[in-house]
Amino acid sequence: MILVTGATGNIGSTLVRELQESGAGPLRALTRDPARAALPAGTDVMEGDLARPASLKSALEGARSLFLVSRIGPDAEIIRAARSAGVEHVVLVSSITVRTHPHLGPADENLTVERLLKDSGMTWTILRPTQFASNALWWAAAIRERETVRVPYADVGLPTIHPADIASVARTALTEDGHRGQTYALTGPERITARQQVETIATVLGRDIPFADVGRAEARRTMAAFLGDEAADAVLDVTGGDVNDELLAVRDTVPRIVGVPARTFRQWVTENAAAFG
Repeated sequence: MILVTGATGNIGSTLVRELQESGAGPLRALTRDPARAALPAGTDVMEGDLARPASLKSALEGARSLFLVSRIGPDAEIIRAARSAGVEHVVLVSSITVRTHPHLGPADENLTVERLLKDSGMTWTILRPTQFASNALWWAAAIRERETVRVPYADVGLPTIHPADIASVARTALTEDGHRGQTYALTGPERITARQQVETIATVLGRDIPFADVGRAEARRTMAAFLGDEAADAVLDVTGGDVNDELLAVRDTVPRIVGVPARTFRQWVTENAAAFG
C-alpha cells in the first residue's frame, strides 16, 4: 500500500493520477477534505492533516510506502508515526537549497528533516527540487486584475521545474527498484527568468501584461507581510540575490529517471492558464 500525503496539492494530485495509471497497486490518498478531493476512481481517500500527526493513524495503517513533503507539519512526529505503523520506504520532497544555500534557515530545516528520515530506520529517497513553475501563481491576482506584475531580479534565470515532473520522479521512486538511499536534485529543462515567465504567460493568454523590475527593498516589504522576514530574505536570495552555479545548473535527473524530457514552463502555463484569467 502506498500512502500519498498532500494528495490534492501541486505534486500529490499528479502523483496519485500517475500511480493509478501505472497500476502501482493499492493506493491511499490523504487530504483534509475528502469530499472535495476529486481524486481518480479507485483511490482510497482518507481524511487527515499533516499538522495533526494523531489524525494520520488510520491512513498509515497498512501502508508500506509513503510520499511526504517536508515542513508541512511536525516532521519528527510524522516520521515516528510512519515508522511505528510499519512504513518501510519514504519518498521525501525537500529542497535544492539544502545543497545550494545550506546557511539559510528554511534550508537548514529541510536538512534536519532529511536527517530525521535517514535516522528513522526506514529506507528513503530524497527529492531536492528547484523553484516550482507554480510559484508563478503569486502573480495570478495581479494578472487577472490587469495590474502591473512587480518582480525583483527580473533577469535572473533559474531552471524552474514543473511540479508534475517531481511527481513523476516520486512515482518512479515509489514503484521501481534502484532508488532507495538516493538523493536527487531536480530541475526543469532550461533556465527561465521572471521576465520570460511573464512574457510566456502573456503569450498563452494572448494579451499584454504590464511588468516592472523592482528593487529588493520593495519586494521584501511585500513578501515579509505574508511570509515573515526570514522567509522573505531566503526567497529573495534564492531567486536572484545570492545565486550560485549549483542553483543555476540545469540537471538531467528528470529525463534520466523518468525516461522522457522534463516539462517546460510554457507547458505548465498552458495547463494552468485559467488561473490567470
